[in-house]
Amino acid sequence: MRQDNINILVVDDELLIRDLLYDFLGSRGYTVFLAENGNQAIDMIETVDFQVALLDLKMPEKSGLEVMEVIAAKKPFVPVILMTAYPSLDSAIESVKLGAFEYLIKPFKISMLEEVARKAADEYANRVKTNYVRKNTADGKSGHETEVSK
Repeated sequence: MRQDNINILVVDDELLIRDLLYDFLGSRGYTVFLAENGNQAIDMIETVDFQVALLDLKMPEKSGLEVMEVIAAKKPFVPVILMTAYPSLDSAIESVKLGAFEYLIKPFKISMLEEVARKAADEYANRVKTNYVRKNTADGKSGHETEVSK
């Protein structure tokens, strides 16, 4: 299934992983933006429009959890998928507390990533839609108003 018009931020300190994810997700129709560390990713949060973030958990400088906190503050509708080759109960619990959409353990099947990315893109659309409905309802607009003429 092609996912045109969906931008994904991929952050991993390993070049091989970044290249693999760029090629795979790009071949599925996603537009992929790459960052090689947490600081670079945080800089990109302000300048890149993305609907899904795929973050490595353990990176030099800033961890995936630290990047996730910034994304949650600045782009709260963006689902974050964390991936790690060093899983632990503590990091899994912390990622859930921070609102991670998914916690993937490396190595994982690339076909599983495709499904998770699609679900995350759908989740983004649902979050934006829900916010739109809430905002319009709070403003007193139901979206179903009709004009009545006398």
